Parts: sequence; structure tokens; C-alpha cells
Amino acid sequence: MTNEDGFFRRLWRHVEACNNVASPSHLIPFRMGEDQVGWMGQDLARAMAFFPRDVHFDGRGVSLAGRLRGEGARTVALERIASALAARGHFKLRGEAFDVRATPEGAVLARLDRGALPPFGVMSQGVHVNGFVRRADGLHLWVGWRNKAKAVAPGQLDNIVAGGIPAGLTPVQTLLKEAGEEASLPAGLAAQAVPAGRVSYVMANDEGLRRDLLHLYDLEMPEGVVPHPGDDEVERFELWPAADVLREVAESDRVKFNVNLVLIEFGLRHGVLDRLGEAQRAQLRAGLDQAA
Repeated sequence: MTNEDGFFRRLWRHVEACNNVASPSHLIPFRMGEDQVGWMGQDLARAMAFFPRDVHFDGRGVSLAGRLRGEGARTVALERIASALAARGHFKLRGEAFDVRATPEGAVLARLDRGALPPFGVMSQGVHVNGFVRRADGLHLWVGWRNKAKAVAPGQLDNIVAGGIPAGLTPVQTLLKEAGEEASLPAGLAAQAVPAGRVSYVMANDEGLRRDLLHLYDLEMPEGVVPHPGDDEVERFELWPAADVLREVAESDRVKFNVNLVLIEFGLRHGVLDRLGEAQRAQLRAGLDQAA
């Protein structure tokens, strides 16, 4: 095995870790009308039987009752169901509603607490920003060290700005909000972020099935502009050579699980991973978007 083969395998392990479900066929489809919006396990499906007025079962799985035709009615029913299921210990509510869609660009069918998304296998969307600086010796990336008290990936490396898209907000609105809250970036600078594609994955974990789609943005940062933590998400920011960031992705497990994918995608687009063969780069590109 060449050094390049070993480097590729160490990057590829992150793609595999975020896509650890060959097929969701062992799960039960969850529908709203004719639209499938999620997948749930047997235990949660059995628990849904306690809500016969709002939930129906048929040969195609579990669905909200047909009388719940509008977004508002579905949301009220889901709030009632999620609250009861959380009280029974099926999951923990996070107090933040996300839009429920059948496809990434589809209509909003309802709203559901963020903590219930993986148990219901409902798609979640988020925003990740690569803040970079051009220098004579190459590209540098701003990275943040996550707060050690975070429930997810405590003390690990993260993008300069990242966050889930709350109900009612667009990716750009979320970017501007998170840029100010997390990194204290001026709105005028954050607004210069350029759409750069997406990363998606389907990952089973203790919560259920994570079907995450991340909207990616590149933000070229002027020399001298230093991000500062604006809330308790990140402890500090550091500016690293982009090659060192990708080496960290390959050689360690100190980077948040999905941020590994975002950084690999950045490295592919900006030539940081040109040491890999074309077939290896093509395999990485294909693996980074699983159409969650």
C-alpha cells in the first residue's frame, strides 16, 4: 500500500462512519399523507399505537391521520405525541423546532422538535461555513474548538460557523444568525459567504436514524479579522494551514464526525487533496453526498 492509499483510507473511514446503514429496510416508514418523511424503529412504532386519533397503521407503515391535512394541524399533533413520548423516555426534547419535509427542497409539511428528528428518522438540514484565508504559503482555515460541556462532540474541532436550520429560516438566514452568535463575525462579512455545495449522510446511532443534509459555504476572511466566541458553542478559534487541517482529519479523531466530511469536501474543491489519485478523489466526492 502506498502512502497515498493509506491517506485515502484514513479519510474514507469518516465517510463510512457517517454512512453506516446499508439499507433502512429494517425500519418502518413514517408518512404524512402520501409523502414519506422518515423511518422509525419497532419500539417507537409500537409506542405510536397509543395515539390512535392522530396515528394510523397500514401495510406501508405508520402515518399521521388523514384528517391532519395542514402544516399547523400536523405540528400540533406532533407536539402532543413528541411531548408524551419524551415523558416516557423515548428521547429528549431540545426545545427547537425544525421543518419536516419529504425532500430537501419540498414543501414544509409540519414542524418537529429537533430531539425527535433521529427517532422519527426525519431529515435535518444545517449550514457549515469554511472560513479561509489566502496566504503566500497556501490556504489557511479557521477552526473552532467546541465547548467541553457540549452534549455532542465535546472538545472537538469544528468549522468556524455551523448550525442546524431552525423551522422557518433559510440556509442564508441561519448562516447570518450563527455567524454572529458563534463567531462574532460582522453581518456584512458573513453575507459574503459563497454557496459551495452540500454534504449529506445517513447514520444510525443511539438516537435513531440521522438523515442530515449540510449546506456548505466558503467565506474568504481578510487578514486581521479574528473570530471570537459569541456564545458557549466554541471555546476558541485557531487559524491552521489547510493541509494541516486535512492531516488532522486523516490522522486523528479530534474533529466532529460530520465536520470531517465538510473538510474533505473543501479539500477536494481547493486542491488540498490533489496528492490522491483521480479515482480516489472521485470516490470521496460520491461518498460525501448520500442524498439524505
